[in-house]
Amino acid sequence: MSGEGSERLKIAILAVALAGLAAGICLRVAGKIELADMVWVAGVIPVLAALIVEIVRSLWRGEVGLDIVAALSMSAALVFGETLAAAVVALMYSGGTFLESFAEGRARREMRDLLARVPRTATRHRDGALDEVPLDQIVPGDLLLIRQGDVAPVDGDIESERAVLDQSAMTGESMPVKLMRGQEVMSGSTNAGEVFDLRATRRAAESTYAGIVRLVAEAQRSKAPMSRLADRYSVLFLIITVALATAAWWLTGDPIRAVAVLVVATPCPLILAVPVALVAGLSRAAHFGVLIKGAKPLEALAQVRTLILDKTGTLTDGRPQIVSIDTCADVPPDEVLYLAAAADQGSKHPMAQAIVASARARDIALPVPTDIEEIPGEGVAARVDGRSVVVGGTGFVTRHIGRGSMRDHGAEAGFVLVAVAVDGRLVGNLVLADALRSETAEFLAGIRRHGIGRILLATGDRRAVAEAVTDGLGLDGVRAELTPDQKVLLVLTERKNGLVMMVGDGVNDAPALAAADIGVAMGARGAAASAEAADVVLLVDDLGRLLSGLEVASRSRRIALESVVAGIGLSVAGMIAAALGYLTPVQGALLQEAIDVAVILNALRALRISPRNGPAWGQDHTSVEDHGAE
Repeated sequence: MSGEGSERLKIAILAVALAGLAAGICLRVAGKIELADMVWVAGVIPVLAALIVEIVRSLWRGEVGLDIVAALSMSAALVFGETLAAAVVALMYSGGTFLESFAEGRARREMRDLLARVPRTATRHRDGALDEVPLDQIVPGDLLLIRQGDVAPVDGDIESERAVLDQSAMTGESMPVKLMRGQEVMSGSTNAGEVFDLRATRRAAESTYAGIVRLVAEAQRSKAPMSRLADRYSVLFLIITVALATAAWWLTGDPIRAVAVLVVATPCPLILAVPVALVAGLSRAAHFGVLIKGAKPLEALAQVRTLILDKTGTLTDGRPQIVSIDTCADVPPDEVLYLAAAADQGSKHPMAQAIVASARARDIALPVPTDIEEIPGEGVAARVDGRSVVVGGTGFVTRHIGRGSMRDHGAEAGFVLVAVAVDGRLVGNLVLADALRSETAEFLAGIRRHGIGRILLATGDRRAVAEAVTDGLGLDGVRAELTPDQKVLLVLTERKNGLVMMVGDGVNDAPALAAADIGVAMGARGAAASAEAADVVLLVDDLGRLLSGLEVASRSRRIALESVVAGIGLSVAGMIAAALGYLTPVQGALLQEAIDVAVILNALRALRISPRNGPAWGQDHTSVEDHGAE
């Protein structure tokens, strides 16, 4: 049965139990005792039937849960004519399972966003014309037209002179890459430059992007679900319950005492309080910009022992930023930036946009450039304030002025050099890099404080870049140049050390996010695929929010455990009283209801959790749009 169908069934069962109890009470007050008993039985039977089905399924999986105690209490109450007690227990149990279902209702949906990114059609050259054809009609050898902003629908080779591609979603490489004729393009890459032709080398179903979609689906199917927290105490509690009920019946010869013991033992405090505490935790985490998709991920989040981080867009900002400005002679750095940014206003290249955004962040007023000429992926030439300005790669600028740059940062791992020339003379170099997030060091220290002892970097980027970016961070390992399936393998390997949390943002991270015990996606600017595959989505582009999520998860789980201990303790005391004859089945059911209220009130304390890390969602946070043009 689908998750949606299961939730509707639980709502229907709860409605039947509630209606049965209420109608029976009304009939009892009206003096129609026999009819009231029949109505109560009618309200209990659907709950008991659904419960028995669930118990059989659990036993088939080798699991023994607290549901058995609830089934025993309802069955015994019906057998010995304690129909009101059975109706009260049925209502408590169905209410508890509904609350648990409500928590699970926030689980991940199907990967429709991931699939929505896959192009449905492609533009194909055929007999001197262009045809829009479905993907399944593309065969190796077809020549396709890839327009600016299009996603490559299949793997293929460049047929044009050059192409500029944004492969960040596929490889983790933050900088767009320039590919020349004959070089291979991965499906899922976005055309960040001019129109180019692509010669298909694989069918759509066999291409890289389709393989990633399959990896996500397989990883999600193989991910073993966690057992409910309350069920971990089920065997011991079941033994104690059956022993007390049997002893009470055996020693007194009164089966009603056994029924009273079973009714008091019905573990509603556990079935109710645990999901209430965890659902409250989910709500509280969302208040701090951390969307946790269900109670099970929240509980697991509190027990993580290994953290695996993606680099681009996760540990780093994911967008090129100016880290330094080298100048020649007496030209001030701000003037170099002013000239470069003014010229780059005519370009859509990510690095050009980063330069323009940096100038605007410094409140530099930019004039409108004229006579703009751009070679995609190489640079821009324009006139700014009557001067001839050339901005771009060192080779591009050298060809224009006949001289090179001052020093080649481009040879250093992780840096990109943008040269700036004015009126035929080099005036400076802008050094860009995908810099670490400002909160990275503090975030990693906070992670250690939360008891996560092992932190690894997993990236598709080059090893030299990965090591340069993470130098001095004190990571326990750096794994570079990884494919999506290698990231999955790393996650599975690290499980020997305990629960594994993976944090990423790109399409290439989605399979590993799905395979991890807890997958965390950077949802503000991350790929839709990673957000769907993940168990946790950070709604704010700030790693510090994950610390808030960890604290909420830990404290919510602790509150749930307190409720478990208190509920079991009070239930055991009530069971002893029932065994000694101090409680009838109905009194036992009412006592259990009082215990329910007490532990639920305790569980609701999770709504007041105030993490020490980060402001509340919606307060004092800056939109990512404020940090640069997209």
